[in-house]
Amino acid sequence: MAREDELIQRIAQGEINAVDELIAMFYPEILRYCLWHAPDRSLAEDAAQETFLKTIRYFDRYTHKGKFKSFLYQIALHTCIDLQRKYGHTDLSLEEAAIEIAFSEPAFETVQSDMVLRQLIKSLPKDSQEIVLLRFGQELTLREIAKIVHLPLRTVQSKLRCAMKKLKSEMESGKGESL
Repeated sequence: MAREDELIQRIAQGEINAVDELIAMFYPEILRYCLWHAPDRSLAEDAAQETFLKTIRYFDRYTHKGKFKSFLYQIALHTCIDLQRKYGHTDLSLEEAAIEIAFSEPAFETVQSDMVLRQLIKSLPKDSQEIVLLRFGQELTLREIAKIVHLPLRTVQSKLRCAMKKLKSEMESGKGESL
């Protein structure tokens, strides 16, 4: 039995310590996901915390079939959408992100490459942006992405392929050079 499965079983039995362990296990990647969608770090942290609060609140609706990560990302996606509706979504430029992050973030190069990816995919349709972010920003499998965005696997594959062709053509035509 995987650690995740064990923790979920313990949570179902009412063990509070298991909740803390589960949050600690997934918090870094959910925060990173929320950073993609939030205009600043504090709102991303709020979104990540809200994701886990909702996860615990709706835990009784979850039927464990080994897909907890997808369940968690679905909640994070909807939380980030709510955040964007409430505060609006303003993209940071690479310069703004570098100034803010350079002094507070030890993994600056990773964050900077994330910002470059974010700038590159802005021209894609919203649903394709989400698929590219989940695949390359969060390194999720296509099956996990299909579950999160509620699309058939083949549709996710097709949208990803089209998005990659568009990004490649933009980079070759010189639009990506300004990044």
